[in-house]
Amino acid sequence: MTKKKPVVVVTRKLPDVVETRMRELFDTRLNISDKPFSQAELVEAVKTADVLVPTVTDRIDASVLAQSGPNLKMIANFGNGIDNIDVITANNRGITITNTTGVMTEDTADMTMALILAVPRRLVEGIRKIEEGEWSGWSPQWMLGHRIWGKRLGIIGFGRIGQAVARRARAFGMSIHYHNRIREPLEVEERLEATYWESLDQMLARMDVVSIHCPHTPATYHLLSARRLKLMKPDAYIVNTARGEIVDENALIRQIEAGELAGAGLDVFEHEPAVNPRLLKNDKVVLLPHMGSATIEGRIDMGEKVIMNIKAFMDGHCPPDRVLPSML
Repeated sequence: MTKKKPVVVVTRKLPDVVETRMRELFDTRLNISDKPFSQAELVEAVKTADVLVPTVTDRIDASVLAQSGPNLKMIANFGNGIDNIDVITANNRGITITNTTGVMTEDTADMTMALILAVPRRLVEGIRKIEEGEWSGWSPQWMLGHRIWGKRLGIIGFGRIGQAVARRARAFGMSIHYHNRIREPLEVEERLEATYWESLDQMLARMDVVSIHCPHTPATYHLLSARRLKLMKPDAYIVNTARGEIVDENALIRQIEAGELAGAGLDVFEHEPAVNPRLLKNDKVVLLPHMGSATIEGRIDMGEKVIMNIKAFMDGHCPPDRVLPSML
């Protein structure tokens, strides 16, 4: 007798090669329209699925999980961050959570480095000048920015992505500093020539560029608060490719407008997809639409991770990328 395939509900459109393989392996219900699920659609999905495959746009909170059916045993998140899922409630209900850790490291680090270059050198502002016909030729004082060679980079969160950014920044002549919940082994610090700061406040006060790479959790909400932002030098820059909620966005805007911070490069926003109009109007800010991991190769790798986790779980094994409450 043929073994019944698990019902897998996918909440967003994934690469064709990933969806095709999922249809081959599972009883897969796809989202052809690629519109984010409504709350009602999420509730219907958790009632009918054996496995739910959500993305960052889906809020799988306690109220949704409370209505899950008896067959829902796994949530295989298409993404690295799991702040969109109430992991504790899911765990209490016997639902296994996985993510796609590791496959977005290089793509996100590339985009972070692009922002570290773009903001001090005023790249987007320069593009606008050409597009708006405001360039009349080269001038010694025209569009002066700041070099990054010799500057200090402070990295908040020194996991895979933070270390990948450090490798890139060192090649551009930056001095690497980091703050992490747990200090990295000496071998890692020596290889990356990285200086550890136990005190985030002390590190922030000394850095020229601060790049954020920690997860969004209750403990990191507004980690860069108004108080901490005021510790930074007025000629310093902030780059965020992690989660918008980690920075007090209103405080960041106020400080940039007041000249108390030199600028920011943001790929994520506190209330995305809404973007504060004051950010849109400010030439000192470079804005991207949450595209740090947006490469074809990366999305396919993420899909393959999801499939691998589902297969392992359905075969009775512990999935390789399981997320536990203790990891938050």
